[in-house]
Amino acid sequence: MKVELWLIGKTSFGYIKEGMEIYQKRLTHYLPFEVSIIPDIKNVKNLRPNQIKVKEGATINSKLKKEDFLILLDEGGKHFSSVEFAKFLDQKLQMSYKKIVFLVGGAYGFSEDIYKRANSKLSLSKMTFSHQMIRLFVLEQIYRGMTILRNEPYHNEG
Repeated sequence: MKVELWLIGKTSFGYIKEGMEIYQKRLTHYLPFEVSIIPDIKNVKNLRPNQIKVKEGATINSKLKKEDFLILLDEGGKHFSSVEFAKFLDQKLQMSYKKIVFLVGGAYGFSEDIYKRANSKLSLSKMTFSHQMIRLFVLEQIYRGMTILRNEPYHNEG
């Protein structure tokens, strides 16, 4: 099964891009993996946050297929330890979906349509992180999950 990380807008910081490239490359040793950028909405100066979310949601929905399993990176999502996340990921990889899509929203989060379409919501912490930082964090956790599933030495249990 293919796994994709979808991002709203380009990654702004070089150090985040560099870290993402490291984990992206590592992940391709475990499974078909890709990062996709959904372009920022143009001319947002006169739009309210909810209008931006609706426009982003329409773009996302146009790219999703029925057979995709959509996981939102959302502060209201389920919390896992890294080992629990690895088990969650393994369960999803065994399902009949063609693709797992991890979605990092824009600065204002997700539209109601995207929340309704989502198959699962995942939170990486009770803390709030910028949508830029989450990009690197989720890649690292997917990689960590794959190493846990393969019993490789990357993850250390206390």
